[in-house]
Amino acid sequence: MGDAGKNKILIVGGGGREHAIAWKLAQSPKVGEIVCAPGNAGIAGFCRCEPVSAEDIPGLAALAERERPGLTVIGPETPLALGLTDELEALGLRVFGPDKNCAQLEASKSFTKAFLARHGIPTAAYREYTDADALRKDIGVFGFPMVLKADGLAAGKGVIIAEGRAAAEAAVRELMETRAFGAAGDKVVVEELLRGTEASMLCFADGSAIVPMESAQDYKRVFDGDEGPNTGGMGAYSPSLLFDGETERRVAEEILLPTLEGFKADGLDFRGVLFVGLMLTADGPKVIEFNNRFGDPETQSVLPRLKTDLYDIMEAVCGDRLSQLPIEWDETLKTATVVMAAGGYPGAYQKGDAIHGLAGVPDGVFVFHAGTAFSEGGEIVTNGGRVLGVLGTGKTHEAARENAYAGVSKISFGGAGYRKDIGVVYNTRQ
Repeated sequence: MGDAGKNKILIVGGGGREHAIAWKLAQSPKVGEIVCAPGNAGIAGFCRCEPVSAEDIPGLAALAERERPGLTVIGPETPLALGLTDELEALGLRVFGPDKNCAQLEASKSFTKAFLARHGIPTAAYREYTDADALRKDIGVFGFPMVLKADGLAAGKGVIIAEGRAAAEAAVRELMETRAFGAAGDKVVVEELLRGTEASMLCFADGSAIVPMESAQDYKRVFDGDEGPNTGGMGAYSPSLLFDGETERRVAEEILLPTLEGFKADGLDFRGVLFVGLMLTADGPKVIEFNNRFGDPETQSVLPRLKTDLYDIMEAVCGDRLSQLPIEWDETLKTATVVMAAGGYPGAYQKGDAIHGLAGVPDGVFVFHAGTAFSEGGEIVTNGGRVLGVLGTGKTHEAARENAYAGVSKISFGGAGYRKDIGVVYNTRQ
């Protein structure tokens, strides 16, 4: 890498999503050296990792100024919300990822709900609160179960679905008084509960186009059967069996097109990945949330199916040429990603456990590292809640699923936990 005429890439982040992005970009003949900050033990196998936190905006700006990459790709939501794109563009660097203004679409639930309402995009009815007592008086405003969301960033865990009044009162205390999610709970958005099945749609977006990627299905709950607390995601498969031509048409016409028009009307120059969290209801698709970046672990299941050079797509987005670039996918390939998590996740968990069996996974399986690091002795150890994403591929969904779990069976670390039903379709539309 680093060949003359090839492009140096800086990737910000150190999770499974960033491993997948780096892995895909490394396949491009136009990409030379890849630098990742901070990276992880898996990314370090083929990239140069620099020990700069993804939330250290001055440190990342200094690194970028020193490295002068041809393109910087920002993986996580926090540096986007903190304005890293703006900082790097001020240095004359090209960045794949929306600016701070656009990043409010993920950083603030109330910002997004107001955007959706303003532009007539289907979503749940909502109210917002900054006072705990006022919220208590309105408990059950949309009936039960009651959906309460911390307005700010909470690593995918700031959503509480309260089955009854007592649970709702406990949620108010957790969000606004004990401040389980810090300043993210200074404002709370309450929504009506949408009945249906959750689905994810990742899209490339620039000023002229929003182009959907292949669909994926994510599994947010920690336990089999969609039970237990929400997590950052315990697995995904692609393509989603819940998307059909009619659903895709309605999403394009009722959600993506008015979103693009809304961006233009509101002066939001969005460039990067728009992640649309959907509920497929009996009345059609509705938006649960927007994210400003590749989803995790959806990315690990979607990018292996991409045939077009990812670098070319990112270049087109940065140059406002996305509408001119045909994007091809491998329609014959199916994928499934199973997340192996540390014991206790999404609550308190242990770090530093040795990971065994990584070299023993079978053909058709790839392991994306998320929360991993090297011990002082050079051993790969756990270093996060979600530790690994084990990708299985195949010509059918079942083959991809079987391969993923065959890979999982070869890997072990202390307290390892994972869902055994990734790839099972829970169609709960009512």
